Amino acid sequence: MTAVLPETRGDLRGQAFQALAVVLDPELDEPITDLGFVRSLAVEGDAVVVHLRLPTSFCSPNFAYLMASDAKDALNDLPWTRTVVVELDDHHDSDLINAGLAADAGYRGTFKHEAEQDLDDLRLTFRRKAHTAAMERALTTLLRADTALREEDLGDVVLADLRDERTTDALLRRRAALGLGTAPSDPVLVDDQGTPYPRDEVPLRLRRARSTRISIDGNAHFCRGLLATRYPGSEDDQTFRPEGSEPADLRGGHPLLPLVVTTRETA
Repeated sequence: MTAVLPETRGDLRGQAFQALAVVLDPELDEPITDLGFVRSLAVEGDAVVVHLRLPTSFCSPNFAYLMASDAKDALNDLPWTRTVVVELDDHHDSDLINAGLAADAGYRGTFKHEAEQDLDDLRLTFRRKAHTAAMERALTTLLRADTALREEDLGDVVLADLRDERTTDALLRRRAALGLGTAPSDPVLVDDQGTPYPRDEVPLRLRRARSTRISIDGNAHFCRGLLATRYPGSEDDQTFRPEGSEPADLRGGHPLLPLVVTTRETA
């Protein structure tokens, strides 16, 4: 099967595809439609059938279930759908996940004793990581635009100071998802609870945020390559967003931190 993309946004297939575009890979913080995870999408009347694919057969089962479950929920939320079938192909837990989805058994009902972590906790963990990465992108963009600005001054930056609309909008969405403030006067560099960091911690916190962002971007780039290898031609279904679907470091976007290796000879 090959991915079936919508012909127009006005038709039912287009509406279904746009609904799937709000479903994110929790680890990569990108829509499954951009990543090429939608293998096929068929609409007949009020019935929708979707097949999903992942970069490997051993992708984390809880991530796989979360995406498939969110896809089914997103399609069920459309006012015209009556029958929605979402199936995950070629995964080592495909049969289990697909049976659970068909029965609306929920995550714990599907995996039973293997469900070690609640899905809400999993979502929160990755929403926090997504916010950290978005925060770093916005602040690094501001640093490049204002050469007089120093890293230690970033603790004083508020949302109104951000200049790049793209990275600012992305940050605001992720703050809203965590319930953090989005007022123009709210500080940008904050922890998961919205608390600013002490001034002397700002450079270290920025570097830690950068490592989180690089990890997310790197994983996304790696998974795209794995998917294209596993399913030749699937790269045509991948959309590279301005926010950075590839590691920005490979495109001259955000610089990698220098790596210093200490050997016995230099220690």
